Amino acid sequence: MTIQLETTPENSLNPRFVSLSFLLPPKLTGQYTNHITTQSHKKMKAALLNPPSSLSNPSSSTRHTIRPTRSPSRISFSTSAASSTSISFSSSPAPKPIVIVGSANADIYVEIDRLPLEGETISARSGRTLPGGKGANQAFCSGRLSLSDHATYMVGRVGSDAHGRLLEDSLGEGNAVRLDRLTRADSVPTGHAVVMLQPNGQNSIIIVGGANMNGWDDKLTEEDLDVVRGAGMLLLQREIPDWVNLQVAQAAKAAGVPVIMDAGGMDAPIPSELISLVDIFSPNETELARLTGMPTDTFEQISQAATKCHKLGVKQVLVKLGSQGSALFIEGEDTIRQPIIPASEVIDTTGAGDTFTAAFAVALVEGKPKAECLRFAAAAASLCVQVKGAMPSMPHRNSVIKLLQSIQ
Repeated sequence: MTIQLETTPENSLNPRFVSLSFLLPPKLTGQYTNHITTQSHKKMKAALLNPPSSLSNPSSSTRHTIRPTRSPSRISFSTSAASSTSISFSSSPAPKPIVIVGSANADIYVEIDRLPLEGETISARSGRTLPGGKGANQAFCSGRLSLSDHATYMVGRVGSDAHGRLLEDSLGEGNAVRLDRLTRADSVPTGHAVVMLQPNGQNSIIIVGGANMNGWDDKLTEEDLDVVRGAGMLLLQREIPDWVNLQVAQAAKAAGVPVIMDAGGMDAPIPSELISLVDIFSPNETELARLTGMPTDTFEQISQAATKCHKLGVKQVLVKLGSQGSALFIEGEDTIRQPIIPASEVIDTTGAGDTFTAAFAVALVEGKPKAECLRFAAAAASLCVQVKGAMPSMPHRNSVIKLLQSIQ
C-alpha cells in the first residue's frame, strides 16, 4: 500500500512529492513492533486487545446502579496557581507530580479523501510531521492542564535523531513537562506513526515502535524508579513493553502511588500480574470487549464486562464510550456516567482519548470528586477534537474551565 503526498516544507515555496509505503523492509520487521488502529468520531482511538484465553464469562450478572453527574453550582478548578484561593481544596498542599511512563512518536499526518485499496497508490492532499505517541500526548496534556509548571514528568525513550529532537522540543514547550527521564537510545530510531486522516475526522494509524519498544535496558534505572515513587499519580499505556509497565507499576504500588492504565496500544493480552497492580483501568468499549471476551454493544453489557475486570483485581474501570460519553464503574459503588460535551466541529479525533485520560488524572490528583473529574475530562476532550493533530490539540487549563463555565 502506497500513498503519494504533496508537502511544502517550512520556509519554502517548492512542494515535494513523498511516497509513503506501508510494506516495511524485511530487516525492519524484526526490530519494530507495528500496530494498526482505526478510530472515528463515534469511537475514540481503539487499539484492539486479544482476549486472554483464561477469561470466561461471569457466572452471574452484576447490575451497576447508575449515578449521573450533576452540573456543579460553581467550577472548583483554579485557572492558575496565583488564583488558588478559588480552589475548593486550596488549603491542601500542592499535589505531587503526575508521572507518565510511555511512548513518544513522530506522527506523520497524511490527509486523504479515502483509504487506498490493496495494491493501490493514491495522492494525499497534504502531509506534515507532528509530535505524538500516547505517553507524550498524555504528558503534554497533563502539563498544560496542571496548576503549576514542572507538575508532570515524562519517562520514555527516543532516538538520537531529528524526530527525537522534535519530541524533546515539543514536550519542553513552556516548561510544563520535566524531561529529565526522557532518555535518548543511540541504537534505535525514534518511534513514529503514519496517520491517515479522512475528511469526516476518521483516521487509520500505523505505529512503528522504534525506541518505544526497543530502546529500554533490561532493568530500569533507580533514577527512573525514584521519579515514579515520588509521584502523586502514575499513568501507563501499552505502546511500550509490558515488562517496563510491570516494573514501574510494582515500584508505584510499593510506594502507595495510584496507577491508571490506558488500554490503548499493542494488540495483545494484558498480563494478569500487571493488571492486578492497576487502580483505574481505562479502555474504550472495543478494548473492553477484547479484554473480557464479552459483547459491549449495550450499556448493560458494558456494565457486565466491567464487573469481569473487577474480578481480575481492578476496582475501578473507566470506560470511554465515544459519542456516548464515559462511565466509571467502581466495585461496590454506584456507576458514574458523564455524557459528552458536544464540540462545535469535529476535525480530528486523534489524541482525544489521551486528553480525556490525562485530564481525569489531573483533576483526580488535585483532590476533585470523581464526578467532577469526569466532567473536566469531557470538556478537555471536546476541545481536543476541534484541532488537527494529537499533541497540538491538547487544550490549556484556562480553555477547559472557560468551556465548563459556559455550559453551567
